[in-house]
Amino acid sequence: MSTISPTLHSRATGALYGLALGDALGMPTQMLSRPRITARYGPVLTGFHAAAPDHPLAAGMPAGAITDDTEQALLLAQLLLDGEGTVDAAELARRLVAWEDDMRARGSLDLLGPSTKRAVELVLAGTPVDEVGRYGTTNGAAMRIAPVGIAVPSRDPVALVDRVVEASRLTHNTGVALAGAAAVAAAVSAGLDGASVPEAVEAAVGAARLGAGRGHWVAAADVAERIVWATGLVRGLSATDVCERVYALVGTSLATQESVPAAFAVLTACQDDPWQAVLLAASVGGDCDTIAAVAGAVGGACHGVEAFPADARATLDRVNKLDLDATAMALLALRGRQ
Repeated sequence: MSTISPTLHSRATGALYGLALGDALGMPTQMLSRPRITARYGPVLTGFHAAAPDHPLAAGMPAGAITDDTEQALLLAQLLLDGEGTVDAAELARRLVAWEDDMRARGSLDLLGPSTKRAVELVLAGTPVDEVGRYGTTNGAAMRIAPVGIAVPSRDPVALVDRVVEASRLTHNTGVALAGAAAVAAAVSAGLDGASVPEAVEAAVGAARLGAGRGHWVAAADVAERIVWATGLVRGLSATDVCERVYALVGTSLATQESVPAAFAVLTACQDDPWQAVLLAASVGGDCDTIAAVAGAVGGACHGVEAFPADARATLDRVNKLDLDATAMALLALRGRQ
């Protein structure tokens, strides 16, 4: 632990705080249309909000509360730590089921996504692990993969993608989903190793190209090419115009090939200010808690935890009782062994 530099510590902690802050900002706006968000909150959010009583998923949740994005990322982080860097697919399935049972007991409607739910049910019924994720195309793997980026160095992209596949194939064993997850993990890992946001995006594109060749093929747009296109689409635009263009052209659905490029587009538009990036991402509509979580994780990895306002971090800690610093340090210990 003593060999971990303050800068590396800040970047790892920043990745987890960025993920959780983006998730919490997007909690009340997730699955709402862009026009509905604008009418209720203005063109761009300025901070945390409680979910409206009529919210389809988050009704009753207080301002600053996290959702499944952060909870599943921390679940994966703990599995990595318990496995000393490896992920056991059957154990991941059991923990996801236990997590969903706990969420249901808390009265939450934000449960397992469609790809994850189908895969978990199949593996628990005895279907081989390599087969259960063959239809998983949504962004569940990308939303929770940041801990792998913290735990695995960026110097060997192929080895990093191998670890992404190991952590994701249970639920998302398709080229498109693995490409999206690889992009996020590689960008986070590159950020920890000192990359700027443009350099992290470049690492994401390379990893997405590697990930696209893994798992089962499905008909879907190429994630790497869409990241390149989406990041170029928003340069020079105002904050409001970034949101409108991402919503209208890139797309903000659960589809990996929409939400992952959307996250990188918003982050690119705010590459010097990850806090502004998560505010914009939480304002774009659709699956914007995931889009903001991904943008925040990469932005935090590139800039460090101090790039996010101290009062926002304090609110996050108070509402959710998280210990992100300890998790980041433990994941860095894994990184140091490789």
